[in-house]
Amino acid sequence: MPLPRREFLLLAASAAVFSTVSTNANAQNYPIRPVRIVVGFAPGGGADLAGRLMAQWLSERLGEQFVIENRPGGGANIAMDSVAKAAPDGYTLLLVSPGAAINATLYEKLPYNFVRDFAPISGFLRVPNVMVLNPSVPVKTVPDFLAYAKANPGKLNMASAGSGSSVHVSGELFKMMTGVDLTHVPYRGAGPMLSDLLGGQVQVAFPDIGSSIEHVRSGKLRAIAVTTANRSEALPAVPTVNEFVRGYEASNWWGIAAPKGTPTEIVAKLNNELNAAVADPKIKARFADLGGTSLAASPADFAKLIADETDKWGKVIRAAKIKPE
Repeated sequence: MPLPRREFLLLAASAAVFSTVSTNANAQNYPIRPVRIVVGFAPGGGADLAGRLMAQWLSERLGEQFVIENRPGGGANIAMDSVAKAAPDGYTLLLVSPGAAINATLYEKLPYNFVRDFAPISGFLRVPNVMVLNPSVPVKTVPDFLAYAKANPGKLNMASAGSGSSVHVSGELFKMMTGVDLTHVPYRGAGPMLSDLLGGQVQVAFPDIGSSIEHVRSGKLRAIAVTTANRSEALPAVPTVNEFVRGYEASNWWGIAAPKGTPTEIVAKLNNELNAAVADPKIKARFADLGGTSLAASPADFAKLIADETDKWGKVIRAAKIKPE
């Protein structure tokens, strides 16, 4: 027979209290089993290396294994979709990259919505791209490049690691803010892009610092600027684009997010650990090896970064009429 209304309400209230206590207890004990961090890129790249560094830190600090799971493809959409559909219990996390902001406009239809489906936890690393030239281009500074490009409209090829990649939109932002006419040549990844840049088939690109710095140091490529607002400690003599093109800024950045609905106590615990990591001198030194700097943030700060980047790259993608490959 149906329960009397008063008894039903008392049982429901008791269940709600028990659920809250249970959730808090689970959050306090978290983690009690291995945690997956899903990376939307192949092993060995900058995102993968950064993710593994954080996974090792979290494993040592929290006493359970944080394991990297590489799920490349679709501009990281495959990885993001899989995490969006995972249980919001803190045991499946996402390595967040600029693709989270770029893809929101680049793709007309996505199986997930980042704002709706994810809980940002924290950023942890920012890495510049580098404006590099094949040495055959007879310039050594950004102002000289602008003058040379404007004197030779459409004759310089700008390579990228693929349409809509961070490398690509960094170059398109440069084109928009300076008015230069560069011909975009997309490649399937940074490897073939750099190969043709070294060979002189293309003349300019904006690769990440990790993939290009050894070529710069050897003199095989000429770095004329970094894309971040501040100079990079890895290339301290190289100016920023912003020193010549006011307001220009582009960078790779990485952080961690969880499926929406993950208990706030777990989000806070992971945020505290990630912020402790980026303040650690040994981690800072490892970041410097990758050419980057620490990016500490509260969940709200990281959410704002993603929102700001989504708006910024959305304007570039629409203006340049960029379409996914």
